[in-house]
Amino acid sequence: MEYSFTLRYQLSPDDNDPDTLVERLYEAGCDDAIVGTGVVGRIALAFDREAESANAAIVSALADARRAMPSATLIEAAPDLVGLTDIADAVGMSRQNMRKLMIGYPESFPAPVHEGSSTLWHLRDVLVWLDQRDYRIDPVLVEVAATAMQVNLARCARQVTPAMARELRALVA
Repeated sequence: MEYSFTLRYQLSPDDNDPDTLVERLYEAGCDDAIVGTGVVGRIALAFDREAESANAAIVSALADARRAMPSATLIEAAPDLVGLTDIADAVGMSRQNMRKLMIGYPESFPAPVHEGSSTLWHLRDVLVWLDQRDYRIDPVLVEVAATAMQVNLARCARQVTPAMARELRALVA
């Protein structure tokens, strides 16, 4: 099966020549990615990768990218953190319809991960919610969004000290 996802990286100041990186990425097995280098010091890899599962696709892409760019830091795996427009685009509906669903079901619509001028949700949570309400949701998209979410959570969890993790375990459930 083919899985589509994006990996975004912060590049090391010592290793950020786009032409060299593109060549190394290709040699490391990222020949199934479109490489974006529009922002200085950043690189985005938009993959269409064949694999047994989304997990296998994303983990192998992470390993390939690490071989090519050992000093780069993963910023995020996508699709994961999304706004209403992103969600609507992913499921083929208008933003207005998505907003009506959010407002119409305040007790059950997934809670955002960030609320403010830009409200963000984990795409997986909203896709599962929609699927439970008989919207036709592509199971491959759900699988990719769930795996991207796990990668991002794991990346962030590395920053939590063991003492803080113990202290918060029962409080943030």
